[in-house]
Amino acid sequence: MSAKNTKTGLLLVNLGTPDAPTAAAVRRYLAEFLGDPRVVEIPRPIWWLILHGFILRLRPRKAAHAYASIWTEQGSPLLVLTKALAEAVHAELGDDIPVELAMRYGRPAIRERLEGLKARGVNNIIVLPLYPQYAAATTASIFDAVSATFTRWRHIPSWSFFSDYHDEPAYIEAVADSIAAYWQEHGRAERLLMSFHGLPERSRALGDPYYDQCVRSAALIAARLGLGEGAWQLVFQSRFGPAAWLKPYCVDVLKSLPGEGVRSVDVVCPGFAVDCLETLEEIAIANREVFLEAGGSSYRYIPALNDSPGNARLIAGLTRSRS
Repeated sequence: MSAKNTKTGLLLVNLGTPDAPTAAAVRRYLAEFLGDPRVVEIPRPIWWLILHGFILRLRPRKAAHAYASIWTEQGSPLLVLTKALAEAVHAELGDDIPVELAMRYGRPAIRERLEGLKARGVNNIIVLPLYPQYAAATTASIFDAVSATFTRWRHIPSWSFFSDYHDEPAYIEAVADSIAAYWQEHGRAERLLMSFHGLPERSRALGDPYYDQCVRSAALIAARLGLGEGAWQLVFQSRFGPAAWLKPYCVDVLKSLPGEGVRSVDVVCPGFAVDCLETLEEIAIANREVFLEAGGSSYRYIPALNDSPGNARLIAGLTRSRS
C-alpha cells in the first residue's frame, strides 16, 4: 500500500459501562464482562455456575447503587469522559485521521466502530486500548475482540495495536504534571498513594507483565515529581474473592497509615485514562471513609487525566508514531 493511498484511523477502546444505573442494566453488563475467560480464569463450567447461580443474582443491585452515586445527567462518567477525550484527540490530530471510540463490554461495540472506520475508507487502523499498563484481563481481551471482528472481513486492513504505554515519556509527564498542578492549587498531603487496579497474584506467575509495569510507571512518576522515599507509596485496589492478589492492598495501607503518624493522603490512579466507577466511587468515596475511620484527617482523590490537553497530546503523539 503506497503512502498516498493510505488513510489512517484511530480506535480508542475503554472497558465499558452499563447503559443505566439499574440492576437490570448492570446484570447485562456484568454477564458480558465476567463471562469473558480473559477476565476470570476459572474453568468455564465451574465459573458458569458461580456466575449465574450467585453473582448475577446478588451483585447487580449493589453495583447499581454504586453506579447511581456517580451517574451524571449525561450518563456514565466513563462513557462521557471517554467521548470527551476522543474529541480532544481528534482536535489534536485534525480531520485527516478519524477517531472512533468503543467499549470492550457494552456499547458502542468494537465491531460496530471498526466497521464505521472501514466505511469511512480507513485502510490503516490503529487500535489503542486506554490502559497504560498491559494486562491479559484487559488489553489482551481487546485484542481478542478486534481479531474476532477481522476474522469476518474479506479484506483485512493494515492495522497496529498498542499493548501498553506505561513508560512513554509523554504519559509520565502528563500524570506527574497533573499531580503537580493539583498540589499547586490545593497544597500537598503527607503521603501520595499511587493506586492501580489489582489482579490475582497468580497472573505474575503466568507471565503477565502488569505488576512490573505498574512499579515502573509509579517510580518514573515519583522521580519526575522529585519525591523521595517515604513521600509516596504504590498500592493496589479492588481485590475480589479469597485468592491472593497483588500487594500491598490499598485498603490495608489506608487503615495502617494513621497509626504510623500519616494523617493526610492524596490518592491518584495512574492506570486509568479517564475516571470511572472504580475511581469515583471506590477510591474517592468508599476508601476515603476507610481512612477517616482509621483516624486520618484529610483524604483527597486526584482526578485521572480525562480529556486534559496532556492526555490528548499523549494519545495523538502515540497515534502519529504509527500513522
